[in-house]
Amino acid sequence: MTLSLLSMTIAEVSQRHPAIAEFLAHAHAHDAKPERSLGAWIDTLDDDQLGLLGMDRGQIAGHLDALWGQLGELQRVAELPLRSLTLRGGIDKAGRPEQLDLTLAPGDVVCVVGPTGSGKSRLLADIECLAQGDTPSQRSTLVNGRSLDPAERAAYAGRLIAQLSQNMNFVVDLSVGEFVLMHANCRMVPRPEQATREVIACANELAGEQFNDNIPLTQLSGGQTRALMIADTAVLSSSPVVLIDEIENAGIDRRRALDLLIAREKITLISTHDPILALMGDRRIVIGSGAVVDVIVPSAAEKTNLYALSRIDDELARLRQRLRRGERIDELPASLMPTFSEAHGCD
Repeated sequence: MTLSLLSMTIAEVSQRHPAIAEFLAHAHAHDAKPERSLGAWIDTLDDDQLGLLGMDRGQIAGHLDALWGQLGELQRVAELPLRSLTLRGGIDKAGRPEQLDLTLAPGDVVCVVGPTGSGKSRLLADIECLAQGDTPSQRSTLVNGRSLDPAERAAYAGRLIAQLSQNMNFVVDLSVGEFVLMHANCRMVPRPEQATREVIACANELAGEQFNDNIPLTQLSGGQTRALMIADTAVLSSSPVVLIDEIENAGIDRRRALDLLIAREKITLISTHDPILALMGDRRIVIGSGAVVDVIVPSAAEKTNLYALSRIDDELARLRQRLRRGERIDELPASLMPTFSEAHGCD
């Protein structure tokens, strides 16, 4: 443990590091004098107290030092402004060179499309691990225009990238509020209680069915779970890159979800089969046979079609709500009503 940490007071350390504060509270360190130095408090622990903690003085010091080191690592990553993320091509499934040199900037939304099994998830996995030519695709990633050395890659891989997978299930026995608050404290977010309320409010804007902070995590539906984790990522996570695997089946408001991430200046990549979502992106990456085969910028005509498709999607959303309320759908809205010939298959 560093001398500077040993000389800091219990009150000072607790204020600066939530995880250490929780450990010290469990150890009843605040029953001693908060102005006492951390080193002095460790020296005064008797055998009974050490037994309750299950550690000797050296182990306690080492544990606190490791927690303090995590704070320094988080701060170093937070101080690294992500100006760009570049993807360099590798090979396709047949070993042919992949023609790819794509640079993304904060606020970019890129949709990844392609047939099932084409390699969309592999592309997201390469970005998640900040691949350096050492994955099956042999792709490389550059952060701010340069490759990362092994130490940087290890430090940043879990900090720069946040990923939301297709299937998420909670097994922890906590309420929604307890879970989000715990995550806020782990992230060392200022005013964690306020941040917790913001996350739950944002999640309820995305979810089809509202929920409160007292509901157990295990009782959330798939859509509510995805909405909660998107809001959690947007509000609490300092990771500037977000990877989402198939958001369309989650039963959430896709437009609001993207707007929330864009507002936080995240680089967002979304694997999708949904035409509306695909057209929402600034660009879409087309995957085939394990490689990027095209990068498309939506045309003006596609933007017009997106507006039309969104109107249809809104009508379908209203029909879903009516069905959920137990109403009949004896008539369709005019915008969805087919012509007589279409309805009866006439030429």
